[in-house]
Amino acid sequence: MTLNQQLSKIQKDIDFSGSIKVNKYKKTVIEESYGFANRSEQIKNHLHTRFGIASGCKLFTAISICQLVEAGKLTFETKLKNCLNIDLSHWDEEITVHHLLTHTSGIPDYFDEDEMDDFEELWVKTPMYHIRSLQDFLPLFMNKGMKSKVGEKFHYNNAGYILLGLVVEQVSGQYFTDYIEENIFRRAGMNDSGYFEMDRLPEKTALGYIDFQDGSWKTNTYSLPVKGGSDGGAYVTACDMIRFWEALINHQLLNKSITDLLLNSHVQVREEGYYGYGVWIKRKNNQLLKYHVMGYDPGVSFHSAYYPSSSHTLAVCSNKSDGAFDMMKVMEEELIVR
Repeated sequence: MTLNQQLSKIQKDIDFSGSIKVNKYKKTVIEESYGFANRSEQIKNHLHTRFGIASGCKLFTAISICQLVEAGKLTFETKLKNCLNIDLSHWDEEITVHHLLTHTSGIPDYFDEDEMDDFEELWVKTPMYHIRSLQDFLPLFMNKGMKSKVGEKFHYNNAGYILLGLVVEQVSGQYFTDYIEENIFRRAGMNDSGYFEMDRLPEKTALGYIDFQDGSWKTNTYSLPVKGGSDGGAYVTACDMIRFWEALINHQLLNKSITDLLLNSHVQVREEGYYGYGVWIKRKNNQLLKYHVMGYDPGVSFHSAYYPSSSHTLAVCSNKSDGAFDMMKVMEEELIVR
């Protein structure tokens, strides 16, 4: 069975909706799109469809911090209290930028997966249509005490990346989303990507869909903040994500030494899994397998990776709550990890 046949079979089995693209040495290996960007109007997904990527864009936030470090405007050891003009009295004064980047700060999260299963529960008391800026997230976590000691352990934390976005705003003097669009998307040639408001999405943008067991569905319009920010919520195309990896690898976004720091295995999370700055790293038997990012929200699933040993880049964007992992896995098995 050819790879295309395998992908087609899995797509039918799981009803995958989205776009996939794999490149090697800047040459296309495979690119396909499935399903509908808009089910009601029967508008199909295509390679230039924009998809939400949830937490997949934490790497953009980390790169923006690294750019400010490269410019000499702060360091990874700069303490949070010295780069944010907000009340941090509930937290340890020793928290640094490095701690936030590596999810080791110990601060509370606004969505803690240990305490809450459904992301939609957040918006019962705080309507999602009020969340349009990074400042709007602060009441969700700022008055809670420390969850663990600074640097004690890795605990995935969205709130930490909200704070990093606020650092970008304060240090650069720009709105976070404007900074990313200017200093990452434009520099990488990601001309179809951006941070869009869900109540005013541009053309060629997929609606996210939440499916139910009885066959019914709804869009994710009332399930997510109306505008994404530094912890998640950008929109990209599969083609743009390939351009992003190529720009990062070729040092168009950061110089080599800072890029190496970004991609360094700062924290071991599990046996083969590590975390750099905003990026997951997989190693096996001391061999580097891939750098990857992922994102899951109601109506969103996303995986994208760079494989140094083979120079493959991969992007799987979906406008459903799952499916991206399954498509990525078969492409890895057939094209890359042999």
